Amino acid sequence: MRERALAAAVTDAEAVELLHRMVGIASVSGSEDDLGLFLAAQLAGLGFDTHRDEVGNVIGALGDADAPTIMLLGHMDTVPGGPPLRIDGDRLYGRGAVDAKGPLAAMIVAASRANRPDGVRIMVVGVVDEERDSVGAHEIVATHHADAVVIGEPSGAGTVVVGYKGVLRFACSVRRPQAHTSSPEPTASEVAARFWQSLLDFTGTGAQDGPVFEQLSPTLVRMSGTLIDAELVVSCRTPMGFDSTAFLSDVAELARTIDAGTEITLLEDTPAVRTSRADPVAKALARSIRDRTGDVEFKVKLGTSDMNVIGPAWQVPIATYGPGDPHQDHTPDEHIVLSEYLLAAEILTDAVDRLATGLAALSTSHLGRIPSQT
Repeated sequence: MRERALAAAVTDAEAVELLHRMVGIASVSGSEDDLGLFLAAQLAGLGFDTHRDEVGNVIGALGDADAPTIMLLGHMDTVPGGPPLRIDGDRLYGRGAVDAKGPLAAMIVAASRANRPDGVRIMVVGVVDEERDSVGAHEIVATHHADAVVIGEPSGAGTVVVGYKGVLRFACSVRRPQAHTSSPEPTASEVAARFWQSLLDFTGTGAQDGPVFEQLSPTLVRMSGTLIDAELVVSCRTPMGFDSTAFLSDVAELARTIDAGTEITLLEDTPAVRTSRADPVAKALARSIRDRTGDVEFKVKLGTSDMNVIGPAWQVPIATYGPGDPHQDHTPDEHIVLSEYLLAAEILTDAVDRLATGLAALSTSHLGRIPSQT
């Protein structure tokens, strides 16, 4: 017998007010406490069993702790800046309206409205620090588990994201003896510049064929240098199956051929993730989208998200979805279309219902392992 989850279903007017208040609370990475406290109170008021964990993640749940679980996970933090908070017609402006408070708010609305069979648990999780090091997502991986996961990021109401490139970030440090500028010996800054050009040549940047998602894409994100000291920080967007250990070994050898004193230091290594259209979460979202719009798109992204953390760790059905134009991410004019936000909440509600029905129909606690990530 199906029953309404023991939560107060959020109305459309309340959904808009919820997002408006969320966007109005500043939550730059590392300063999410105010928003976390607000969301914890909101979830508790809606009937969720709610708590905040050691790193500041907000977790709200409906259902027994040992039941098969659907997790809706979005991030609370934003980058700095953004336009003043305001509503202009059908648009809500403010930092985080798209990335990613709109998707997180839609998840709260959907979880409050969803029907769930007995023996299925629904969790809404607002994590910290996604814009920097995904501390919040790593904490969730270490302390929880779910049988199906939707990651909240702006995809557009009619689009399901099934993959993200990885990121490999490293520093190249150069130290050279003090020398006069008239010396023929290269300065530290010159060595660093030569390394960067050699790296571009080594990776074939600009000359690779095929889809960008399948290519290695290095970017110089920071540089500093003098005659005796220099440092470059390089961020490489990596494809599926990329061997970061072998690549870093090759990069270190490349650096040494330019100058024996050059050192390479690993800063971050997050693998790419990709599921398929046949993934149960992607299918549930796609069917719900088609019911309302008649068409659905599947996309892969060139950046990273908490899907890169959760997907490889848990190997369960997973996809990313949320309202908002991803081109608005981090922009000075960031805004979300409220009618799209409400549509996405309806689509998420239906998708959660589909997933919950599937979980309840199984005799085990698994929807099925994620398809081969190819």
